Amino acid sequence: MKLLSFIIFFNSTIVNLKKLLTAPFILLIRFYQGGISPFLPSSCRYQPTCSQYTIEALQKHGLFKGGYLGIRRILSCNPWGGKGYDPVPEKVCKHKH
Repeated sequence: MKLLSFIIFFNSTIVNLKKLLTAPFILLIRFYQGGISPFLPSSCRYQPTCSQYTIEALQKHGLFKGGYLGIRRILSCNPWGGKGYDPVPEKVCKHKH
């Protein structure tokens, strides 16, 4: 029973740590979405937009992988890059069930 309690505590601590690490970056993107983006011409070639994609990637994958996915997406948002519907990839479970 103590082991189960420890595992639950450990998992919730990891989730809280992930939220704590990504929160400042998500707030920065939200500031961009509300305070800067409305004054710029709409130029994102993707759905969801690059800023929304980055928020979703950070929430789903955490700071490092989510940040990497967001940066990669932003760099590909140009006339020679991709366009259209491009959702955040699902998290891959590496262990066997």
